Amino acid sequence: MNSPDRLAETAVPQRIDGPSAWYGPELMKQTDWIHVLDQGDLEEIDRAIKEFKAAGRAFGDISPETFSLPRLAAKLSGVLGEILGGRGFAVIRGFPVERYSIEEAAIAYLGVGSHLGSFRSQNAKGHLLGHVRDLGLDITKPKTRYYQTNRELEYHTDSCDIVGLICLKTSRSGGESRLVSSVTLYNEMMRRRPDLAAELFHAFPTDRRGEVPEGMKPWFEVPVFSWHAGFMTTIYSGQYIRSAQENFPEARRLTEREVEALAYFDALTNDTDLNLQVEFRPGDMQFLHNHQILHSRTDFEDWPEVERKRHLLRLWLAPKQGRPLPDAFAARYGSLEAGNRGGIIVKNTKLTFSLDPV
Repeated sequence: MNSPDRLAETAVPQRIDGPSAWYGPELMKQTDWIHVLDQGDLEEIDRAIKEFKAAGRAFGDISPETFSLPRLAAKLSGVLGEILGGRGFAVIRGFPVERYSIEEAAIAYLGVGSHLGSFRSQNAKGHLLGHVRDLGLDITKPKTRYYQTNRELEYHTDSCDIVGLICLKTSRSGGESRLVSSVTLYNEMMRRRPDLAAELFHAFPTDRRGEVPEGMKPWFEVPVFSWHAGFMTTIYSGQYIRSAQENFPEARRLTEREVEALAYFDALTNDTDLNLQVEFRPGDMQFLHNHQILHSRTDFEDWPEVERKRHLLRLWLAPKQGRPLPDAFAARYGSLEAGNRGGIIVKNTKLTFSLDPV
């Protein structure tokens, strides 16, 4: 697609309206995207934790059946609908994480997450429970991921339908969570620079950061924007598009116009008239729909004491109610079957749950 006319030929909408096309300053005036757990919810979660531990089950046994939440499950169903068919994200607030061990907090978080989708592998090690913590690693190393550092994250999506985070401990300063609607980004590009919006329907080589499935190249190719089955679906990691250009001479070279389009897209993500900065309190659970939300975080300064360092747990989830995805996503998601797609699997990957952040 090389022009606005070409976009029109493919019946791509000029504008997408509805709850997914939100603007950060407007959402800051609202609180309905924050779901506060009440006493009954907390008692139900606490009871489920105790019953799960008493049964001697392992993390891999966690499911809606083994972590029963009869009262809260109905609320979580509504939250899932909001994530998949509404504004694309939600915050669940009020879980008293300080009352629990890290194992118990993980059980609670996995239990809540199981009601939203199946767990997916987040890296080549097969971690189904991820840790977002500064490990002091060098981001210039080809296998280092940004979540293992204290560096600012550019706006991006993860390789799954829903990404979830629970805050165990906050940093000394910084590390704020930031969100922006990719539907709003599309609308703004179509309004201001439709010629550049057209460029983002091209397939961009994207670095796998050394996590290469069998028979695949060390990069995958997928468009930033895809209009499919009535949805504008986005997948994006600008730093890994750039690193593919730097590290793999055999990957397709980007045109000057494509580079300009990516830079314009990045600039829009950082526009405070569009994005939203979300307060992340200990115990907060944040769930994002990657197909319509890009997320980032600011640089942070951590505490010197190990026991106080910023620590988040992460889930990648695949709900059975997930939207249809275009064929191009198979290069990254593997299967396109809703409820059984996304995540990272390479040769010898063994799925595991770990309480060790390393």
